[in-house]
Amino acid sequence: MTQIITNLRKMRTSLDGVAQYLLPVVDILEEQNTFYLNPLVGEEICIQFLDEIHCVESGKKIRKTFGEGLSYERWLVSPLACPSIIRPELSRIHEGIALRDLEWEQANHNQPHYVYLSRTSDIKVGVTRNTNLISRWIDQGATEGIILAETPYRQLAGLIEVALKDMLPDKTAWQAMLKNELKNDAPLIYTKEAMLEFLPMEYEPFFSDNDHVTTIDYPVLNYPKKVKGMKLDTLKYYKGKLMGIKGQYLILENDMVLNIRSHAGYRVSIEF
Repeated sequence: MTQIITNLRKMRTSLDGVAQYLLPVVDILEEQNTFYLNPLVGEEICIQFLDEIHCVESGKKIRKTFGEGLSYERWLVSPLACPSIIRPELSRIHEGIALRDLEWEQANHNQPHYVYLSRTSDIKVGVTRNTNLISRWIDQGATEGIILAETPYRQLAGLIEVALKDMLPDKTAWQAMLKNELKNDAPLIYTKEAMLEFLPMEYEPFFSDNDHVTTIDYPVLNYPKKVKGMKLDTLKYYKGKLMGIKGQYLILENDMVLNIRSHAGYRVSIEF
């Protein structure tokens, strides 16, 4: 039996035929190691919440989290909760105007961005920094992805996304994604061509001629038939088989799923 005690953080992802998952092992704020999760699929694991939550930015012990693992005080001011993360069209850092943190927004939002199409259960439109594309697709559980446009800064990518929101969703239907349901089987290249025809001509200089479709498989033995979200605040102990990993979710026996990202800062013991 091996035991890991960690404050949870978003799993790190990469693509090598199949999505690869690394879990950071963190002591409050200090990262001590990473652990490769793919080999655990099919094995029995025990997850126990240790009744402690620490803000992922300050390390302060807190009762509940805001955003992804922040205390309320840090959520009000942190660049990790910057409004332009959720709504890229709000970013103004290319004008030298920061919403939260000038240095952070210069490094993360005043950078080249992609507008993309991805297939989770439906085909959705999204925005991400150009260095983060594959990880972004894996984080949302996409099985395919294609680049629609390339822009020099975040706000412009957000404006293109907004122009397409009446045509395509911009959020993942997470339960359908976890059940591996397919609501739209149209080829991504055809959808891309239709969206480019729909967009105003002012965005044409940023259209991407890269039509490569990236395909992503996940380490999943069985998909749940009826998704049961697990919250560590109420179900503090789980023992059973890890049936798969998709998006930022552990898929467990009995149709249970645990969203690792939404439990950032929670201190847990994991045994396998």
